Amino acid sequence: MATSQPMDLDPSAFTGAGEDYSAFKVERRGIELIPDGERKMTPRALFWLWAGGIWNVEFLVYGALIISFGLSFGQAVLAILIGNVFYAFLGLASLLGPETGTTAFMVSRAPFGLNGNRVVALFNWITQVGFEIEGIVLVVLVALAMFARGGVAGSTGLKIALVLAAVAIQFVVPFLGHAMITKTLRYLSFVFIVVFAVMAVLVIPHVNLGHFHQQASWAVWTTAVVLIVSAGGLGWTENAADYSRYLPRATRRAKTFWAATLGGAIPSILLELLGAAAFTISPKVTAVTGVPASFASWFFWPFLILALPQLFAINSLDLYSSGVTLQALGVPVRRWGAVVIDTLVAGGVTALVIFKGNFYTDLAGFLNYIVVWLGPWFGIVMVDYLLRRGRYRPTDLGSRQGGIYWRAGGFNWRALVAQGLGMAAAMIWIDAAFSFPPFVGPLSKATGGADFSWALGIIVGGLVYFVLARLSVQREMEAPTAGVTSPV
Repeated sequence: MATSQPMDLDPSAFTGAGEDYSAFKVERRGIELIPDGERKMTPRALFWLWAGGIWNVEFLVYGALIISFGLSFGQAVLAILIGNVFYAFLGLASLLGPETGTTAFMVSRAPFGLNGNRVVALFNWITQVGFEIEGIVLVVLVALAMFARGGVAGSTGLKIALVLAAVAIQFVVPFLGHAMITKTLRYLSFVFIVVFAVMAVLVIPHVNLGHFHQQASWAVWTTAVVLIVSAGGLGWTENAADYSRYLPRATRRAKTFWAATLGGAIPSILLELLGAAAFTISPKVTAVTGVPASFASWFFWPFLILALPQLFAINSLDLYSSGVTLQALGVPVRRWGAVVIDTLVAGGVTALVIFKGNFYTDLAGFLNYIVVWLGPWFGIVMVDYLLRRGRYRPTDLGSRQGGIYWRAGGFNWRALVAQGLGMAAAMIWIDAAFSFPPFVGPLSKATGGADFSWALGIIVGGLVYFVLARLSVQREMEAPTAGVTSPV
């Protein structure tokens, strides 16, 4: 069956069997709604998809990074445990996929309107490309460290070659699509678990619990929590439905929620705790290429060789999502074409970062600021989901114009106002003093540098949308054929 063009979807393609869901074929579906006959995923597969992506050296570095802020080991453990509770956000956002059969930023049209949604979709596209750049830069840095260990200097020519090679390799799995990502991450996760176990055996006997004696301020501790939440449960919400949409509509909500929540939280907690412990042995662990310093010398090559597929694996999730978000923005390309565009953009910016950037400073600032838009968006989308009781009109989500989500010229001012106020609230309580551009909000100054930008953004965005949109959503739900009843 031919795939319809983005932004002009054929309602007749939304039901019945269609293309084969195969890991070794190019996925032809993009933002189109997935017919029931093509939904072959299981909650177990969703669990291993997220686990495979997050069993990753990046999360070990996050654990080391927060303790480098000056936290005691005990404070770091508390920040990690509390911060990762918010993988529940990923579980909640994953509920949208089976209900609608489409991607996160197609469902986002319900509260924002078909054209108003382009605003937040643009924010998401920039965010996803930012994470892609992070991943490719880390791949290049790991490869350079391996060459340096072998006595080969990191010349300009070598750096260019490594960027081109990393971009080419990174392209393959997202190009093939959802089924290939699911299968790849599932099998890689088993390898990564073994590597984690080896690292734990090497680290735990040498942990220096003397770090219990240093105590960071409350404000610094909240900044550490922001990093954990941003890189974890909240930071993945905008990807959630992109992967859960292949679950059958009849999948129980509880299974979807726990598969995504635990698939993300378990490896994140374990790796971040290991990273914090490794920091007490060697502060070099805050950089991926410095991680082997915390282990036995013989572990250098096995660790970095296995770090490369880990980094490519997690980046596949971002590159796939950026592609379908580009489609939701209205760019008239198929999903695989969007992957090509995003790969080229990420590769170009990666080269700039390698030659001109200050990577770890840029990364910290990026993680600080993405929650400013992401928190309010998540609050609005989830409040809208609750107001609709999980019921959507699929064909209206996929239409070019008209339908119950069109409103005034395709814009729902209620959601846009809520998004703007939520972002303003987040900026009031942000501490990005060491980011670029540096900024500390007035509430953060008043509370000694505390940062609750992510929480305030969710609360204000969600509450404002509830007040402004409650009655209009109710009227939409009472319209004829206003949606389908979702499973309980």
